Amino acid sequence: MEAEYYESEQDDRALNMEKKKKKKKTKKRKRLDVKMEVISEQPNKIAPLVGYFPSGFDPQKIEEDEEPEVSVFRNKKRPNRLQLVVSPNGSNVNFVGTNYTGEATAAQVCTYALGVLDKETQSLKIVPIASNKIFRLEPKVGGSEICDEEPVEGLKEEIVVSETKADKVKNLTNLYGTKKAKARALKMESLSQKEDLSAQGDMARKIEDIVINKEDLDNSSLYTARNIPPHDSTATIPENAYPLDKIIFKGEWDYLLDILEPLQSGAEIRLNSYPSFVCHRIHRLREIQDETQMKTIACILSYMTHLLKFKDQRSVDHATAAKQHKIPAILRQKFSKMFVDDSFRLTDEKINLIISYVLVLTLFVDNFQTDLSDIAKDLRMTPVSLRQHYEHLGCKLSRVNRVLMVTLPVPLQFPKQRTHRRRK
Repeated sequence: MEAEYYESEQDDRALNMEKKKKKKKTKKRKRLDVKMEVISEQPNKIAPLVGYFPSGFDPQKIEEDEEPEVSVFRNKKRPNRLQLVVSPNGSNVNFVGTNYTGEATAAQVCTYALGVLDKETQSLKIVPIASNKIFRLEPKVGGSEICDEEPVEGLKEEIVVSETKADKVKNLTNLYGTKKAKARALKMESLSQKEDLSAQGDMARKIEDIVINKEDLDNSSLYTARNIPPHDSTATIPENAYPLDKIIFKGEWDYLLDILEPLQSGAEIRLNSYPSFVCHRIHRLREIQDETQMKTIACILSYMTHLLKFKDQRSVDHATAAKQHKIPAILRQKFSKMFVDDSFRLTDEKINLIISYVLVLTLFVDNFQTDLSDIAKDLRMTPVSLRQHYEHLGCKLSRVNRVLMVTLPVPLQFPKQRTHRRRK
């Protein structure tokens, strides 16, 4: 009996399944041929607003006589800012939603639209939702101001949160990051560095306290006339002839570690992004035992690279090759003030000044006895024309084992300017 019962139960289930399948097959879907129209947002007409009540309030459960009053407010100065207010009858609570505070300020990854299907006219209209925002209607007790002018407190809190997040990432990188990650973070920070307005006020006060020396003014006029870096013509050693601290300022050394840090960590240096002069002297850095001297030479090589790339970026022929090179913001601002006038391009006088700075730095790297073949290739100049630039700096040239070498004797002796007499 039990076996027969189970068999009959299975038969009933099978019959029910077949009946359901037949019903699905016999049920026909009504097909509508509709005309679709997409309506864009118009300045004179407000787009539909969509709001929801997180508190659980349901306006559909209210009777028709007690339908809530809906109001929309638009900012006169900023028309894109809207405020939706739903006021139920007989209640002291208003539901307020905006499209410029709270979750509406988050990034919008998609847009919203509302479709209305009219079966009688067989038309489908699709209209965008105002400002592509969904309004979160929060309850507010009556008596409080509904239309605030600028509720910026929430925005300020979000800005503070983003800043604290960036600080946390920076601290974690400094504590647990690799040397390569620290170098990358330091470089990104230098690129995004902005001028400190408070420091400008301190600098203005310091300038007022400076006592002007007439002798320095006379020397500066000579320096400007010769179009060369700051120098001391009475120096007794080559290191003081062109003071390095007047070429690379104290606050700039921390932004010139792109060669030193990978060298100390054993990471590979991308030589294709550096000039020939720098590439042919990186192996010397590994042989230097004194860390201070190694840092000085590495930073000088980095400074030279930025100078050469800055020159190429503002030239007509070689701007594309140096376009991807990133110069720290502190150096870019300095170079722009020193070498760029009103136009983006460099004048011949400023190009010669950049060349003079680069040649002086080559002397520091090669201990004031350098070969001009590498740097001539980087400056895209012939050795003959570059020789005149070295002589203009007070250098002497001589042959050593059939190689033309440049030295810097002291005290500096500049070549006398030749004057051409007109023939009568």
